[in-house]
Amino acid sequence: MVTLQESPSVTAPARRPRRKGDGRAAALYLAPAGILLAALLAYPIYQLILISFYDYGQPQAAGNAPLVFLGFANYADLLSQAQFWTVLGKTVGFAAACVVGSLIVGTGLAVLASRVRSLPRMLLFLAALGAWSTPAIAGSYVWLFLFDTDFGLVNEVLSGLGLPLQHHSWTYGTLGAFGLVAAEVIWCSFPFVLVTMYAGIKGVPDEVLEAASLDGASAWRTTWTIVLPMVRPLLMIATVQSIIWDFKVFTQIYVMTNGGGVAGRNLVLNVYAYQQAFAGQEYGLGSAIGVVMTLLLLSVTGLYVRTQRRSAAWL
Repeated sequence: MVTLQESPSVTAPARRPRRKGDGRAAALYLAPAGILLAALLAYPIYQLILISFYDYGQPQAAGNAPLVFLGFANYADLLSQAQFWTVLGKTVGFAAACVVGSLIVGTGLAVLASRVRSLPRMLLFLAALGAWSTPAIAGSYVWLFLFDTDFGLVNEVLSGLGLPLQHHSWTYGTLGAFGLVAAEVIWCSFPFVLVTMYAGIKGVPDEVLEAASLDGASAWRTTWTIVLPMVRPLLMIATVQSIIWDFKVFTQIYVMTNGGGVAGRNLVLNVYAYQQAFAGQEYGLGSAIGVVMTLLLLSVTGLYVRTQRRSAAWL
């Protein structure tokens, strides 16, 4: 008689419990950077919040008039302005376009760099780092020169191809100006995504890629279903960094649209705060805009941390 033996049940390996000293060691490692950031940011943020509660204009800044405490009056005034909500909506849309564009271009080039030979990869990284290291003001003027209405290379080339773009102004219309600035911002910021994602892609084990190849997976399917999920924590970091940078864009908008465009059609929150604080000499209202921007960005960062704590990257 043949007896059948039950196969032993396979149980998942127990998760290694965290040691109590891990958190203390992490805090010690992060303490120098935390102290430095607190020293550089705490006092300016405190002053920003403090000024937002006062009627603080040029007479008060010069010491010719006393400070008047307004409480939340600056915030109430700001939130009651229709222009603020219009500018906020444009800022969110502009930042979203820049973030998506930077992630698509940077991630796509990172995948390409991981699949080409060393010489093309070196040339790609040199070009990307050249764009990354270009000062924002210099890059903005170069793009303005390329898209100049009368002497721009882009108009000349497109007109030569038969398109009706002779003497076309790229910075007059709202969408055209935002599109041009977004392209310049993407050009400046995609190298960060490229370097970050390339490092993550090169960290994927070769055995996993070889197994996918033996199973008949195409390069696109391998990238989409294996590589990108494995580098998701790095992609999240690049996304949050891009949101913070692109939400605070000032130089490109101010330079390329001549201070916010015709009648303020291309204002974003940073330029709007500058106009209120310095052009309008309402430093309290400008500070209130800065506080609102800081709270919005902190909310995005908090959402990122909460998402990461729920993911496997924190285990």
